[in-house]
Amino acid sequence: MKLVTVLFVLFVAAFAFTACAPVATPTQAPMPEPTAMPEPTEMPEPVLMDIVDTAVANGSFTTLVAAVQAAGLVDALKGEGPLTVFAPTDEAFAKLPAGTVEELLKPENIEQLKAILLYHVVEGKVMAADVSGLSSATALSGKDLAIRVDMGSVYINESKVVLADVEASNGVIHVIDTVLLPPAELSDIVDTAVADGRFTTLAAALQAAGLVETLKGEGPFTVFAPTDEAFAKLPAGTVESLLKPENLEQLKSILLYHVVSGKVMAVDVVTLTSADAVSGAAITIKVMDGKVYLNDTIQVIITDVEASNGVIHVIDAVLLPPQ
Repeated sequence: MKLVTVLFVLFVAAFAFTACAPVATPTQAPMPEPTAMPEPTEMPEPVLMDIVDTAVANGSFTTLVAAVQAAGLVDALKGEGPLTVFAPTDEAFAKLPAGTVEELLKPENIEQLKAILLYHVVEGKVMAADVSGLSSATALSGKDLAIRVDMGSVYINESKVVLADVEASNGVIHVIDTVLLPPAELSDIVDTAVADGRFTTLAAALQAAGLVETLKGEGPFTVFAPTDEAFAKLPAGTVESLLKPENLEQLKSILLYHVVSGKVMAVDVVTLTSADAVSGAAITIKVMDGKVYLNDTIQVIITDVEASNGVIHVIDAVLLPPQ
């Protein structure tokens, strides 16, 4: 019994000793060092090509590029600039009459081709936001381009801008749907009348009266020009008589009765009731049923034929000064 008691005491003591012993702390793995996040890198800006290379890379301007090469304008359009180019697509060139492009690409037509191409280029970098605020711009050819906004679309002359603000390293391209053709060089009043072919009697009378140099002068003049048919309405023999040297002053008086100082366009003519001819006599003007009549019975049948030194209005009878 004592032995059992002793063993029991020893067991309790051992248990108590174990219970009081410190608990071993488990070993923890070291925390990893925080990894530094990489610095964000900026996306590189796209590298812009010059106007010519931009057009070549696009693929829609093969005719334009060929024309620029034929005209010797590649270096000019690859230059520092900045330039604004209204670029016709291949489809735009295809709208021209058959054979036009082939004819322009011939060496003998290089000056005409160059004038057409430079009519598509404006100095400076003119973005769409600026274009829409303009009414005109002067092309490198020296001719003016008309600019208008209609129903949210921009038109250069009658050509529509179908894609704007194609930026290049030396300027900007605006894509257009029609080739821009510069206005024809105007001839003076006499040459315009001769070239028309309907004023042979008037031209002969001007020569006989010694008035050719006057009407080829600086002006400006407004000429009410009778056609050959208008002269034919005069009594038989009248023209032949007037062309005789002894009737020079009478002929001159009649011809100068068809001329008014200044450039009076149709929109201005219809607001007038009369105009003083260079001869000194007055011409009466009236509008009836939308038509303009001079001296009550002579009708203006074609208006606003512009010349470099004035304007021609075509009439259907000869004006005879009051006696």
